[in-house]
Amino acid sequence: MIYFDNAATTGKKPDSVIKAVNYAIKNLSANPGRSGHFLSQNAAATVYNSRKKLSDYFNSDGPETVVFTNNCTHSINYVLKGVLKKGDHIIVSDLEHNAVMRPLNTVDVECTAAEVTLINDEDTILNFKKAIKSNTKMIFCTAASNVLGKILPLKQIGDICKEKGILFGVDAAQGAGMMPIDMKNMNIDYLCIAAHKGLYCPMGLGVLIARKPIYKTIIEGGTGTESAAFSQPDILPERLESGTVNLPAITAVSAGVDFVSRQGRLLEYENNLTKFFYNSLNYYGNKVIFYTNPNNEGFVPVLSFNVNGYTSNEVANILNKNNFALRAGLHCAPTAHKKIGTLNSGTVRLSPSVFNTVNEINGLINCIKKL
Repeated sequence: MIYFDNAATTGKKPDSVIKAVNYAIKNLSANPGRSGHFLSQNAAATVYNSRKKLSDYFNSDGPETVVFTNNCTHSINYVLKGVLKKGDHIIVSDLEHNAVMRPLNTVDVECTAAEVTLINDEDTILNFKKAIKSNTKMIFCTAASNVLGKILPLKQIGDICKEKGILFGVDAAQGAGMMPIDMKNMNIDYLCIAAHKGLYCPMGLGVLIARKPIYKTIIEGGTGTESAAFSQPDILPERLESGTVNLPAITAVSAGVDFVSRQGRLLEYENNLTKFFYNSLNYYGNKVIFYTNPNNEGFVPVLSFNVNGYTSNEVANILNKNNFALRAGLHCAPTAHKKIGTLNSGTVRLSPSVFNTVNEINGLINCIKKL
């Protein structure tokens, strides 16, 4: 099976990541931060080193700002439900995933969606500015759309937040590890990461890097600290890390950061694959429908398309039978599909990784041509 569904999770993991998981299971099977013996101490040191590596990679304020969660969705929930309160106003983009929109639907706050323009970032920046009100507490937006691949102007949005005294949170599920993210330079207060995507980690690990406080908790329990108290610790990361952490995945994320750091021009390579796919099929007129042009600047390698005469699910099923794995449907982001008019039909989504090749893309192109 040739795997092109890396926006959902990276299908192939680097050998170094696999080795890190195996090492943790064989040598670090002790609960970090819970016991005083050497095995527990070694496990705790490994967790700390992973925190430090993530803090350095995304330029946060230190290892204590790095919280390990179950997944990126949990990280987003911790931010939105832990910071916002009744009467607050939040601004999101019109490309957000349900990981953002569904939590916001459960909290008693006012929400405005700022329009993202796919070509002109200046209009996007202006739309965010116009949406600010006197009670705006936070701007929270995706780093890059999981449907259209559009990268949002994070630096400029962060500058607006700094100027207005507004908190800035980012859903980096489609950005972390793929595009440069510098929390200090971009004035990002909360960064939510899906480690199993752009950092090539196993599933079951999310990361929240919080440079500002999380006031309310969602889950409480044992942290290995302040154990005589029934109240949750106030300081991070313990405040949000109740129970046993996913040590094998935490060990692996360190190897994942090393892997993407060594790749260098990873984003350029993957974008070239999507451009080759687009350029090879776009001249077919209205036979293949694309919703963005990856030849333009400001996109991650996520490309949505449809084939005239077929539903998106039919196309994905045909490709599946021909040994190509792509995802079809709404991709859990109905706001993005509403924007491009595919709320009823969905799209087929191509999302290559560094492990894919031009020959594999060419095979996919030939399969679609037969339709």
